[in-house]
Amino acid sequence: MEKKGVLVPVILAMVAASIYWWVLTSKERALAKSMETAQVLVAKYDLPNRTILKEDLVEVIQMPRMYAQQDVYEVRSPSDIKLVTNLVTAVRIPKGNQVTQSTLVSLSPEAGLSVKVPPGYRGCILPMDNEFLRLIKPGDRVDVLVSFDAVMGENRKEKVTATILQNVLVLGVGSNLGQGLSAAQAKTKDSQSAADQGFSDRGVLSVALNPNEAQYLALSLEQGKISIIVRGLGDVELHPMEIASFKRLIK
Repeated sequence: MEKKGVLVPVILAMVAASIYWWVLTSKERALAKSMETAQVLVAKYDLPNRTILKEDLVEVIQMPRMYAQQDVYEVRSPSDIKLVTNLVTAVRIPKGNQVTQSTLVSLSPEAGLSVKVPPGYRGCILPMDNEFLRLIKPGDRVDVLVSFDAVMGENRKEKVTATILQNVLVLGVGSNLGQGLSAAQAKTKDSQSAADQGFSDRGVLSVALNPNEAQYLALSLEQGKISIIVRGLGDVELHPMEIASFKRLIK
């Protein structure tokens, strides 16, 4: 009986020591983990709301993991910095602040067309047939033609076509603003676009024009039929163009 009376306190002491050791080592592991350093992305400059991110707008810094925000972009390899390329800031990110997933949105209609419009230009929308839109991509260059009834001599009307704009930058095609997509994302987006086009045979083409060009485009939409001609890659030259008519063609 005396031995049992001695063993019980010993066993309890061992159990208590085991629990204490487990708690202590758990806290040590948690403390060690929190003091580990992580490489995270921060804003290299003050980034206003709706800024399209490029690699030169962010930088990688090391900090204790305990200070890293939960959804921060962590860089484990040099290629990870590309994860934010072509994403858009949903809020202002001050210089030095961590770049998190909750502060960014994809380059899409959610971000708005204005994020793609170059300084001094305007984003203009053209209704186009979906069959044509499938063959053009953001970043392409196009010419804009208008066909209309011109009043000739003796008040005679003649159908003519004039090239009114050349080397126009395409900003977007439908909801595609040129965002970087993986193969799986592109397939999903194509399926969604095909479903949307099933309700209409018309879509929209977004182009960048200076204010003067935008006025002529708006006038042409009211006066005649607009056609878009796609340029070859790298072709940015402007050429004098005469007005085309069947009378000149026959001559």
